[in-house]
Amino acid sequence: MKLISWNVNGLRAVMSKGNLIPFMNAECPDIMAFQETKMQEDQLNFNFDGYFRYMNSAEKKGYSGTMVLSKIKPLSVDYDIKGEDHPKEGRVITLEYEDFYFVCAYVPNSKDGLKRLDYRMHWEDDLRKHLMKLDKKKPVIYTGDLNVAHNEIDLKNPDDNHFSAGFSDEEREKFSKLLSSGFKDSFRELYPETVKYSWWSYRTKARERNAGWRIDYFVVSDRLMDKVKDSLIYNDIEGSDHCPIGLII
Repeated sequence: MKLISWNVNGLRAVMSKGNLIPFMNAECPDIMAFQETKMQEDQLNFNFDGYFRYMNSAEKKGYSGTMVLSKIKPLSVDYDIKGEDHPKEGRVITLEYEDFYFVCAYVPNSKDGLKRLDYRMHWEDDLRKHLMKLDKKKPVIYTGDLNVAHNEIDLKNPDDNHFSAGFSDEEREKFSKLLSSGFKDSFRELYPETVKYSWWSYRTKARERNAGWRIDYFVVSDRLMDKVKDSLIYNDIEGSDHCPIGLII
């Protein structure tokens, strides 16, 4: 089974660039997850033949949003996470299959100056509870733009970013806590010393210099890790400030 995830930074934008369909045709994913779709479902004017489609859009138009395409019809689909004070930003879709749960997420950014860090910490706690609850029933595959570079190997310039959104001590600690709760970072488990990035800032032509961050992940339940055949980063695929990532399981 091949699973792919991509923060497209606007689904209509990546479609207009002509990158998405050729990539999907070449890779033929069984499940394809998207983050930052930035659209409402009634704005979707193209089809993905052969896939069931599930969208979770933000109330604010042109913001956030997730979508999952699946060749296999899930047993159930759930949207968002339980907890108080979570605005409707379309950040999570959970699909239940016979043997596992698949969770697509677009984790909130802590923003410049860590202005949204407190909410991010609250969101992380509720998301971890959600994943742990699912994991008691079936193994979990959790993917998406998790907006954190976990270790110094996961970004080009760690020394300059200890107080930056995505590399603060608080965000990294929350990711460590998730992994210690029964989950594995599939790419880092398979490639402990490999330097690869999945996001590059548009502001400084960072992609041309490969000054990037690895903030997109496939995280799996501990008991699934021995079934993972490969964890991929398609850093040659353009169309967004993120590149797609994949899991073969």
